[in-house]
Amino acid sequence: MPKGYWVSVYRTISDPEKLAAYNKLARLAVEPGGGRTLVRGGQVVAYDAGIAERVVLVEFDSFEQAVAARESAAYQEALVALSDGVERDFRIVEGRLTEVQSDLH
Repeated sequence: MPKGYWVSVYRTISDPEKLAAYNKLARLAVEPGGGRTLVRGGQVVAYDAGIAERVVLVEFDSFEQAVAARESAAYQEALVALSDGVERDFRIVEGRLTEVQSDLH
């Protein structure tokens, strides 16, 4: 079964206090939902149209688990705390291991 991943790329952080409150509450949705944070913060080198700001990568055992955690009441509470404190690109992606292909970008 393919894993699921939350990928968050922050464009701006306008209110670090709201982000801190969100982080505490989001953990209450991620961990019980089976998520494991693989990357949170750290150095970023951005290419093309990328922005060198905070990046978060969370892994779930399945895509369905990732979606369910995002839709959970606990995560909705975290989003209320975050409100307009950041601008980010948040995606849930399905991870599939494939053979290396010549058309990778």
